[in-house]
Amino acid sequence: MLNVIFGDTPDAIYNTNVYFNNTYKDSWITKPLSKEIIKAVDKSEVIDERTIISPVFGNMSPKKLSGGVKTLLLIAYDSSKIFNASTCGDNCAEWLLKIAQDKKVVINLRHLMDFGKGEFKIKVLNTGKIVKNMGDLVDESGEFV
Repeated sequence: MLNVIFGDTPDAIYNTNVYFNNTYKDSWITKPLSKEIIKAVDKSEVIDERTIISPVFGNMSPKKLSGGVKTLLLIAYDSSKIFNASTCGDNCAEWLLKIAQDKKVVINLRHLMDFGKGEFKIKVLNTGKIVKNMGDLVDESGEFV
């Protein structure tokens, strides 16, 4: 399940770009989930652990991935930390929910991310309430963002 802490979270990693560049493992890049995320969010294709073909940059290293993709990969493969998912755009919301289908995921948000019109399950850790749609998420997060 996706667990969200809204607002200031002293234990969270806020600069996910720098953290990713210094901690990611090459093996993360070629995992099927990573390839899907990189293709969907950055419109880029993974060639191998160190080469990605981007429509913007051409051949590039994983260090040039977008901040959103870097944050998603950290959330997927490093459960030892809480990451600031406000570095992600709304195009990452579905991936956060997908990653959280298989494991408990705790993220920090400093804004209200749009999780779409459908049903979902998110626990707001600030209040302990589980919300199932955007209306409920807006109501539950209002005092924290």
